[in-house]
Amino acid sequence: MLTDTHAHLDSFEDPEGAVERARSNGVERIISISSGLESSRKTLAFAGGHERIYVAVGVHPHAAATGDAPTLSAIEELAGSPGVVAIGETGLDYFYMNSDKETQIRSFTGQIAIARRRGLPIVIHVRDADEDLIGILKSEDVSEKRGVIHCFTGNYETAKRYLDLGFYISFSGIVTFKKSDELRAAAAGVPADRILIETDSPYLAPVPFRGKPNEPAYVKHVAETVAEVRGLKTEELARLTSENATRLFGLDG
Repeated sequence: MLTDTHAHLDSFEDPEGAVERARSNGVERIISISSGLESSRKTLAFAGGHERIYVAVGVHPHAAATGDAPTLSAIEELAGSPGVVAIGETGLDYFYMNSDKETQIRSFTGQIAIARRRGLPIVIHVRDADEDLIGILKSEDVSEKRGVIHCFTGNYETAKRYLDLGFYISFSGIVTFKKSDELRAAAAGVPADRILIETDSPYLAPVPFRGKPNEPAYVKHVAETVAEVRGLKTEELARLTSENATRLFGLDG
C-alpha cells in the first residue's frame, strides 16, 4: 500500500479522476492539504464523499496575510471535522515573501496553537527560512504529535535538526531530479520510522513526468527512488512509509 501524505486535490480540475488513477496505481490513502480557509472548506467537502482521503486544514505562508484571528478561529472549528488529521500547510517562505516575515510568523504560530489545542500534527512548509522556523519550533509549545517537514529539499544535516525536534521528514518528486544528489543522501539517512513520501501534486511531478502536472498516482516514482537509495525493495519502502503515516496522522490501517 502506498500513502501520498501531501496532495492538493482542491487544485485539480478533475479530482475524481486523479483519485481513480491513484487507486489503480496502488495509492490507497491520500492526505489532501489545504492552503487557506476556502481551500480547507473545499477540501473537506470533497474528502467527505471518499474513503481513505484525509484532510489537513490551514493557511499556507503564501496566504499568511489572510490568517487573521477570525480566519484562524474558523480553521480551528474546521479542525474538529471528521477526517481532519493535521493542521496545514503552514510555515514560513522567505523565497517568495508574499507576506512579510512578521505576518508569516503570526499566522504560523497561530496555527501551532491550534494544532496544540486540537492534539493534531502540523504540516510545515519551509523555504529559505530554516533558522527562523527552527527557532520558533524550539520556543513554541507545539503539539505532542509534532508533525512533518513536507517536501524536504535540504541536506541531511538540516534534516537532523528537524528530526532532533521530533519531526518527520517527507520527500517529494524533487528527490528524483538529476541534480538532487544531496537530497537523495538525506533520504538515505533519515531513520526508517521518520520518513514519509508525497507528491505535492499537482506540482513538482517526478521523473519521468517532470514539467507536467503531477498526480497522487506518481508517488510510486518517489517510492522507487527513495527505496533505491535506502537499499530496499519498493514494496518495503511503501510499507514502512505507510506505517509512519498511520502513526503520525492516526490514519486507518
